[in-house]
Amino acid sequence: MKIDLTDTTAGEINKALTEGRRAIGTPAVGMVLTLVIVTDEENAYDALRAAGDASREHPSRMLVVIRRVSRTPRDRTSSRLDAEVRVGAEAGTGETAVLRLYGEVSDQADSVVLPLLLPDAPVVVWWPVNAPIDPAEDPLGALAQRRVTDTYAAEQPVRELAARAETYTPGDTDLAWTRITPWRSMLAAALDQVDCEVRSVEVEGEEFNPSCELLAMWLADRLGVPVRRSLSAGPGLTAVRMETTCGPIVLDRADGSLANLSIQGQPGRAVALQRRDTAELIAEELRRLDPDDTYASALRYGVERLSAGADAVAALGGAPAESAPARSAPAQAAEEAVDKAAEDEAVAESEAGTEEGEAERPTPNSLARKAASK
Repeated sequence: MKIDLTDTTAGEINKALTEGRRAIGTPAVGMVLTLVIVTDEENAYDALRAAGDASREHPSRMLVVIRRVSRTPRDRTSSRLDAEVRVGAEAGTGETAVLRLYGEVSDQADSVVLPLLLPDAPVVVWWPVNAPIDPAEDPLGALAQRRVTDTYAAEQPVRELAARAETYTPGDTDLAWTRITPWRSMLAAALDQVDCEVRSVEVEGEEFNPSCELLAMWLADRLGVPVRRSLSAGPGLTAVRMETTCGPIVLDRADGSLANLSIQGQPGRAVALQRRDTAELIAEELRRLDPDDTYASALRYGVERLSAGADAVAALGGAPAESAPARSAPAQAAEEAVDKAAEDEAVAESEAGTEEGEAERPTPNSLARKAASK
């Protein structure tokens, strides 16, 4: 069932939701949370479809907030709220209200959403695109226990990760982090099978893929070893190589679906590592509403520290270290003379059997004077 409302209010939308439930014979509210989706008109369809698929696992009231662009100064000073209410088969297992905000009311989206939240139910806000720099400080983000962004949709994903680390608040999460859950599980299981010490790690993947950076930061943070980031043509993450005291451990996925896990001394095995769609990612995030401390720790490790880890890996691989500045011949001869004088003095003192306090101990200045006199 679908109900269209033009130039409406939050009270009218609530009334339409109640009437829709009664019309389909389900007056009780069976939703477990409120999912607020903040997007634009271009991405609204895909986001709503993914959330609808995820609602089969998590029945929820979905509020889609779309800020419409006002083309003229008169439109920007006026306010209007249009809504599209969906219940029953049109909304999957929950109920949906698509809110289109025009004019000044676009800047007051929280005042429109607040009356539509389910009472005594957690709130999750998801920005598929154009997420704020600090989600917790956003008026809509302040209403939520969980705030979901997607760094992959940013224009500069790696720089976006650094900004997310500076503004992180418990409850923030990123779909770029959710995408590497199977990788983290597989790598942890592989390390559980051996009793070895990890020396270095290499993470291979696309250049502008924040999931690769997050996986590298997670490995560096948890293992305390240098991690090198290398590039490939993708898709997404393609390989993780760990050098251990028992030999290499390699998880290689070249085609985006099937990976090969090889451990020194064990036969190689094929493992399913399919790239997941957005609906699966959102469903995973809705399973837990508490802060993700592991994500916070990996994020705060810092992208800039990966370059230092790459230098350390190169050093472990036998790369020549930076040579010390050359010394002049007179300075080197003087230093050798001081060392020789110190050695002769120590031998003479030992042979004479002098006790502590009977003779003056040689000092660097006195040794230097003796060497110069010679």
